[in-house]
Amino acid sequence: MTVIEFILEVPRLLAVAVVVATPLALGAYSGLFCERAGVVNIGIEGMMLSSALTGQLVAQYVATGWIGTPLEPYGLPFAALVGILTGAALGALHAVLTIRFKVDQIISGTAINILAVGGTGALYTLYLAGGTAAGVPISPGVFEAIRIPFLADIPILGPIFFDNKPITYAMLIITVLAHFVIFHTPWGLRTRAVGEKPEAADSLGINVYTMRYINVIIGGALAGLAGIWFTLEDIGTFNVLMTGGRGFISLAALIFGKWTAFGGFGASLIFGFAQAVQIYLQNQGSPIPPQFLNMVPYVLTMLVLAGLIGRAVPPAADGVPYEK
Repeated sequence: MTVIEFILEVPRLLAVAVVVATPLALGAYSGLFCERAGVVNIGIEGMMLSSALTGQLVAQYVATGWIGTPLEPYGLPFAALVGILTGAALGALHAVLTIRFKVDQIISGTAINILAVGGTGALYTLYLAGGTAAGVPISPGVFEAIRIPFLADIPILGPIFFDNKPITYAMLIITVLAHFVIFHTPWGLRTRAVGEKPEAADSLGINVYTMRYINVIIGGALAGLAGIWFTLEDIGTFNVLMTGGRGFISLAALIFGKWTAFGGFGASLIFGFAQAVQIYLQNQGSPIPPQFLNMVPYVLTMLVLAGLIGRAVPPAADGVPYEK
């Protein structure tokens, strides 16, 4: 493989990077809404994993008509909705534990991750393991790619941004919406206020508790959307621990992107590109160990935290319970 050959592959690698970055970016936006409101959420990994399972369960048992419901033609969209609601429910659990009962936010997120690992493993064994031989319905597959006419024909950019599957399109749209909502709306101003100076926000009549509850639930729903990407858009089946730490990489992307939507997307794209290059080099028989590129996201994040690549300053009240 020559340098010229690699350069010619870059547009295709970028297209792969956008797809691979989808769950990372959505997870970063999950953390963005939570942490801008002052609540640390390291349970994104568990929310992703749980949503991946519930989405796949509903897809296989509803979309195939196994249980004879009228939802069969809409099985995949319905499964996606259930997955998103699963994430929102776990977000609500995290919010209640940390806001109402003042449980340490790191411990609450860790508990959600542990619950997700055990719970998804058990449900997988009960309802999905064994395949058709064990009476498990066949997977209905995944969402199909939607090619946008004319736009998909634009050189280089077309295949990268306009020939994707629904959740990837959703991620791109949410990137812009999240930035606009957080930085250009009264809601975003109140969210940032309760994450920076909750006492001052309260004195101005902003309900700190309500703002934190809603933002953490929104964060959970976004983590759920990231989770269903694995089962309903990527491979069409569930595997134990299939998220593979993407929730934690999402938090790294959030920090690397300095708690902004565009920054989180850029960081996720860098991490996704590193993974795309890793796959490409492996297919080319490169002697570079794949573990080297796998560690790139974490090394970059540590450099940011150390102040060697800019400065990463979290919201002032991030992780601090509010006492009225």
